[in-house]
Amino acid sequence: MSELRNRIAGRVRLAGDEGFEDARRPWNLAVEQPVHAVVEAATADDVAEVVRYARDTGLAVAPQASGHGASGDVEGVILLRTGRLDDVRVDPGARTARVGAGVRWARLLEAVSPYGLTGVAGSSGAVTVAGYTLGGGLGWFSRRYGFAARSVRAFEVVDADGERGRVTADSDPGLFWALRGGGGEFALVTAIELDLHPAPALYGGRVLWPADKAPEVLAAFREITATAPEELTVWFDLLRFPGAPPTVAVDATYLGDAAEARELLRPLDRIGGAISDGRAELPVAALPSITAEPTDPGAGLSRAELLTGLDDVAGVLLDGPLDPLLSVQLRHLGGALARPSGTAAGHLAEPYLLYMFGLALDPALAAAVDARQGEIAGRLAASATGRKPYTFLRPGERAELAFAADDLARLRELKRRHDPRDLFRANYPVSR
Repeated sequence: MSELRNRIAGRVRLAGDEGFEDARRPWNLAVEQPVHAVVEAATADDVAEVVRYARDTGLAVAPQASGHGASGDVEGVILLRTGRLDDVRVDPGARTARVGAGVRWARLLEAVSPYGLTGVAGSSGAVTVAGYTLGGGLGWFSRRYGFAARSVRAFEVVDADGERGRVTADSDPGLFWALRGGGGEFALVTAIELDLHPAPALYGGRVLWPADKAPEVLAAFREITATAPEELTVWFDLLRFPGAPPTVAVDATYLGDAAEARELLRPLDRIGGAISDGRAELPVAALPSITAEPTDPGAGLSRAELLTGLDDVAGVLLDGPLDPLLSVQLRHLGGALARPSGTAAGHLAEPYLLYMFGLALDPALAAAVDARQGEIAGRLAASATGRKPYTFLRPGERAELAFAADDLARLRELKRRHDPRDLFRANYPVSR
């Protein structure tokens, strides 16, 4: 790798080098990444040099900026860190932004918030815009605007020959379609240009109750989501914070007037006994504070299921303790997500997403978490379709679960066309 060291401005680390062990770790510390080397790119030209080196030496390249979504399927590859590609340019008049591959959502939201604009952000500000969007991007405003991938105007890429280029719907319709939600293994993305959306008024926050209120909160969640407009997004959460009694919460955002939001969420006010109520008019930059997800890596195990309805949910989720899970969440989907997207992410006919999470600090705890998640999923099997959004896949699951059969076949053909040597490795490859 000494040749590559001389060709790039960034840094190359091999096993035994200072910092290699930290550099190869993903966000989820329960996932091992037995990579050949870690390269920290300083520029898009560095990315091109890495691709040419990998092509000439028979290696593969797995891009990661923040390390989210890692599956561990990276044995012997060059792990490409793109976190230093962190340029942000906002054009408020055109309602567009250009963001480098290393830009995290918190930074973009801070940049667009003063203009009353937003992107289709998820719950975490620590996730990169590019990685999230390449996997479709299922977030707070997806009921109104669909997958985040729908908002992409252009990709700046390095292709499998190590050439830099720009991909749009006009320049290469097939590749553009695949990169919008197909997982990103068709070219290495160094920056994306995306449409921003108006958010002159935003209301949202979390309401928290003792766990014994869970039946009432779930009933209110069902009532609200039965008629919710697309501007309203509501999530139901069962929570078990370490060192604290179990609780139940509702997280919500509304793209509109606060008075309208309070009226739509009125069933929550009938419950009473709330521990806290953080609902308020918010700047877009405050979106990550609603769920306050961890901003540092940790070891965990998650599982997601798309549900056709909630008829069996109360009897399953509220029957018995949450332990050893830390959280069980129901996200209301529907709206624009249920309509064709024109992207590889397709659409989601299912109106709800179940997401379960627990720590995996040691093998025994990981096994207990996995068993509990499996038990819940098994009891909800009649409502679960088996499909998973790409960014909710977990290690051991395959990309086939995220795509319709025709779209999967098209993605595989595009992979063969644009990367016949399988030079690029996504977290969950469609090609393997």
